[in-house]
Amino acid sequence: MSVADVVAPTTSSNALRAQPAGLFHDIKAIAGRALRGVPRDLEGVMPPVFIAVFFFIVNVATLERMTESIGGNFDYKAFQMPTAILLGVTGVSRAPALVLDVQNGYLDRLLMTPIRRFAILIGHMVADVTVAMALTVPILLLGFAIGVRFDTGVLGVVAFIGLAALWSLAFAGFGYAIALKTGNPAAVNSTFLLFFPFLFLTTSYVPRSQLSPWLDTVAGFNPVTYLLEGLRSLVSTGWEWGELGKAALAIAVLGTVSMSMCFAALRGRVKRG
Repeated sequence: MSVADVVAPTTSSNALRAQPAGLFHDIKAIAGRALRGVPRDLEGVMPPVFIAVFFFIVNVATLERMTESIGGNFDYKAFQMPTAILLGVTGVSRAPALVLDVQNGYLDRLLMTPIRRFAILIGHMVADVTVAMALTVPILLLGFAIGVRFDTGVLGVVAFIGLAALWSLAFAGFGYAIALKTGNPAAVNSTFLLFFPFLFLTTSYVPRSQLSPWLDTVAGFNPVTYLLEGLRSLVSTGWEWGELGKAALAIAVLGTVSMSMCFAALRGRVKRG
């Protein structure tokens, strides 16, 4: 008996082949794996929350009395909470985990399967939105504990969390672009540094009317300014649809840029693979 009689030819029509499982299943599988990795990577999500809570407490303690001169019913605690939220959720993503997949070859093996390529990023982003919403909770609880109340009620809290999570997702696109383009963990971890100019060249600490003229001009071009104003309107002034529309537009503009970059990087990674 020859070897050919024992070993079935690989070209047989009976050979097992992986079959596409459907877009929803692909996204669910990727998102589930990404979320299961979060408890093993708490050092990637806990420091931003700690920093946000720390600066929230310190900024209120330092500047609350100084801002009383603004007059009216100005509540500096409510004013500062959106800044703390953005500190807590911006730059938090599963991009560092994805870059490890690039390094250890898991992504290349994944690309050999019938999984839809864009589902890889969409699945990670579903996980990112889930994590970002969870990270807003301790900061909101601290705000409630020190007396912050939403003029828009429970629905306003939900909208607040949603806007924060969408902003986190829009910014995360830069991290994924760097992860897929470079495969360098250090480069991915430095993504948050891109946010610092956006945060501090805006109304992060005082209202726009109190900014110096040059900073007021810069803040006018800064998308974070409009996001902060939208979030603050939910807390302090009610359903200001104009402010919320500007906040949504700021997220959309940044998201369009970042998502274009990360999906382009994914296509480049697929071609190289």
